[in-house]
Amino acid sequence: MRAPGSPSASGPPRPRKENAPHGANPLRRTSDRFESWFRRVLMLVLVLGLPMAALSAGLTAYESSMRTVHAQAAERHEVTARLASNVAGDDRVSKQPAQIRWTERNGVVRTGTTFVQLGTSKGATVRVWVDRDGAITGAPMSAVTAKANGWFVGGMTALCVVAGFYAARAAMCLALDRRRSAQWDVEWDLVEPLWSGRFRR
Repeated sequence: MRAPGSPSASGPPRPRKENAPHGANPLRRTSDRFESWFRRVLMLVLVLGLPMAALSAGLTAYESSMRTVHAQAAERHEVTARLASNVAGDDRVSKQPAQIRWTERNGVVRTGTTFVQLGTSKGATVRVWVDRDGAITGAPMSAVTAKANGWFVGGMTALCVVAGFYAARAAMCLALDRRRSAQWDVEWDLVEPLWSGRFRR
């Protein structure tokens, strides 16, 4: 029968785990702790900052585009114009500039130039957009385009945040590796003479 307090047959008693400080590791360097802390901060920034940055940038772009939509809708209107001359040609795909004429709501007759299909006869009607001054312009931006702009800017912002995350992590690893390499060189300069002296005996 084994006496109380005597060592067991399996070997000396092992130290109790609760006596060791949490996360204690004699091989863990200060740079290792900093790297672990920095990675956690970067991950927190990525998880919280990515959706916030993407949503904020997307909404800002959408609201700005919608202001453009409302402004252009108020400044531009579509009119029906008639071709002032025949456009020679039989290619229904190609277009060329031609003179058109239309009448404004106030009765003012205006003329301008727009692209029409080849082979279009004189007097044919075309729909064009004009501004308040009666100059031919492009169609106003639509709400669909505004939404697309918002999604595009939000997506690009998310990609930039992810790229910044990986760039910051890579820069941190590079800086720490250089510091560790320098520390190893210093420590090796101290240890190497002791090792080489053992072989000179």
